[in-house]
Amino acid sequence: MIFIPPPQTAAPGDYRLVVFDFDGTLADSFDWFVRALNELAPRYRCRPIAPGERDRLRELPARAVLRQLGVTWWKLPALAQALRRRMTDDLDGLRLFPGVESMLRELEEAGLVLGIASSNAERNVRRLLGAENLRRVRYLQCGAAIHGKRARLRRILSAARVAPAAAIYIGDEIRDIEAARGLGMAAGVVLWGYNSASALRGHRPDRIFASMDEIGRELRSSRGI
Repeated sequence: MIFIPPPQTAAPGDYRLVVFDFDGTLADSFDWFVRALNELAPRYRCRPIAPGERDRLRELPARAVLRQLGVTWWKLPALAQALRRRMTDDLDGLRLFPGVESMLRELEEAGLVLGIASSNAERNVRRLLGAENLRRVRYLQCGAAIHGKRARLRRILSAARVAPAAAIYIGDEIRDIEAARGLGMAAGVVLWGYNSASALRGHRPDRIFASMDEIGRELRSSRGI
């Protein structure tokens, strides 16, 4: 049984733990994802993403996108595993977004505990982050999970012994907002990832970050630094 500490009194923005999503938040992988999914679509009998519909699909939650592409629940585990394997082969062509290293350094120097919760394979996350960034990330929860992102976040909260009210999850999708709110964490979003800015704003996240510098600046200032 996983232990979650009882809620603590925390002022808005008074975070002790910052957890990041990876793909679309720290790693620039959206274009790669579209290409890889389209290449795998015939094998899994789902529809590829047409060039003219990318912007429309970015307005939708992940579940709705999967339905429109014909990815049924029973196909999803195998397709997700194939995408993770494909990314392992293509890692040399993928990069972190500019500014990730300095942002993580700023947050660590401000005394914040850092974690990553991602459905990507741990080996992919580790290789793309590199040794210096990994040194700053204390908690890493990756790979397939029956209950998705919420289960990964719950494990990080338990390991860090931090109450949800003192933690924020920063992602780039509507489901990241839902996962954070489902556990009582603050929900932060970046505007350069998989879901569009308008879709994310429509779900009223607690924090919106328009640049990597803004993450470091705002979370440092919330601690009076």
